[in-house]
Amino acid sequence: TAGDTVLTQGTGGVAIFAIESHAHRQPVRETLTWKVAVWVGLGQILAAVFPGTSRSAATIFAAMLAGMTSRPAAAEFSFLVGIPTMFAATAYDLAKSLHLLSLSDDPLFFVGFITAFFSALLVIKAFLGFVARHDFSGFAYYRIVFGLLILVFYGYRGWTF
Repeated sequence: TAGDTVLTQGTGGVAIFAIESHAHRQPVRETLTWKVAVWVGLGQILAAVFPGTSRSAATIFAAMLAGMTSRPAAAEFSFLVGIPTMFAATAYDLAKSLHLLSLSDDPLFFVGFITAFFSALLVIKAFLGFVARHDFSGFAYYRIVFGLLILVFYGYRGWTF
């Protein structure tokens, strides 16, 4: 519902501010520990259980809370952990849709795969460069403002939450 979206956007924004504040008070650490790995796994579960939760964000912030205070290191680990998840989701979707595919679809899949692969590499490189120079407070502001805009939009129309 709209109320859920407002609530999750706002609390997510506040949580990002709190995590960034915590990370700023800690020494920069890039070390991957078992604690970080477990927390990142819990972040993946959180993203799976709550629809609309970004898997990448949940795992990056989990790593930062667990002691990997370097944003680029946390983001890199988050992306690496996401690879098996994405392969599993792709394999599952492909298995479900296999009866709809034919050999003539192969060239389209090849072009799509190559295009997606290289565009993902470019976006990840740009994102890692961004998080090396900036924190996530801009994203926190975005979430809070977006939640407030939804609140205003639905409130203006007289809809209830």
